[in-house]
Amino acid sequence: MSDDLSTMSLSELYDEFIPPAAPADISMFPQTVGWIWLGIALCATLGFLLNLWLEYRRENAYRRAAIGALKRAGDDPAALANVLRKTALAAFPRQDVAGLIGDSWLAFLDSTAGKPLFTDTAAGTALIHAPYQSTHMPSDLPARAKEWVTSHKVQKRGGA
Repeated sequence: MSDDLSTMSLSELYDEFIPPAAPADISMFPQTVGWIWLGIALCATLGFLLNLWLEYRRENAYRRAAIGALKRAGDDPAALANVLRKTALAAFPRQDVAGLIGDSWLAFLDSTAGKPLFTDTAAGTALIHAPYQSTHMPSDLPARAKEWVTSHKVQKRGGA
């Protein structure tokens, strides 16, 4: 290195420059155990919530199928009655549903819906008679059927 830096050109000064040492690489691994446990807890919580959502989807798959069948049934009261019967058989124990006819069938639909949808209505009368004879289609029957499919309450089976 020369003694007089004031007489050196810029390129000579640059040649004398000693670059600083590069800093150590920064680790991407968390430095504390708390972050690891937080990550594990977050993954477990997300897995649990995903499992709950998938269980909900599986439990209500019959409702989505019934809504599609109601759309395909259109304004045919016999087809609507058939969809409601199949939906009830999918949601409730067979021994509770299969033998219901007439007013007891309508009472079952109303009790599981939690409100009167079919009892003492033209829609209920059409629902009872449609599978056996040609009947008048009440304008509110498709809407009532869809409301029952989407809102009926199913009690958990088994020990749960």
